[in-house]
Amino acid sequence: MEHITIGLVSISDRASTGVYEDKGIPALQEWLDSVLTSPHDYVTRLIPDDQPGIETTLKELADQQHCSLILTTGGTGPAPRDVTPEATLAVGDKELPGFGEQMRAVSLKYVPTAILSRQVAVVRGQSLIINLPGQPKAIKETLDGVFAAVPYCIDLIGGPYIDTKPELIQTFRPKSAIRPQAAS
Repeated sequence: MEHITIGLVSISDRASTGVYEDKGIPALQEWLDSVLTSPHDYVTRLIPDDQPGIETTLKELADQQHCSLILTTGGTGPAPRDVTPEATLAVGDKELPGFGEQMRAVSLKYVPTAILSRQVAVVRGQSLIINLPGQPKAIKETLDGVFAAVPYCIDLIGGPYIDTKPELIQTFRPKSAIRPQAAS
């Protein structure tokens, strides 16, 4: 099995300065550890809501750390300090609007304020970067709703072949893209 390096970025002024404990990175790790069968490790960053700092972090995780998947949490609302989508779009080579559309559709099942979310996803080189909400419950709900498409997207951009526990997340790949060792 191929190994995947995953970047996890929690974006919060208050958590990054110790005002309160970050719950984003632990929630991401818990969810990923529960569904991935592929060997993986994490590169984590806890940073403030600052567009240049977010851009620098995303570039570093993609370009130097070679993270095939980068998940951010926080900074996607309409408040003045919420600049995660702007930073993500600034470093991306290609935007994947379907992720944002689906994440909002999933969240609308739970809260009417999902329409305020500005989550985006982009490809930078061989990295898929996805913005997620900041609350652990919303992180899980959102990942449950979109992750089935993530492994095939990573295939298409030249990343490692990722497998999930099918009883938790049924990864979708066209039949021609399923590898025999992974199908068994």
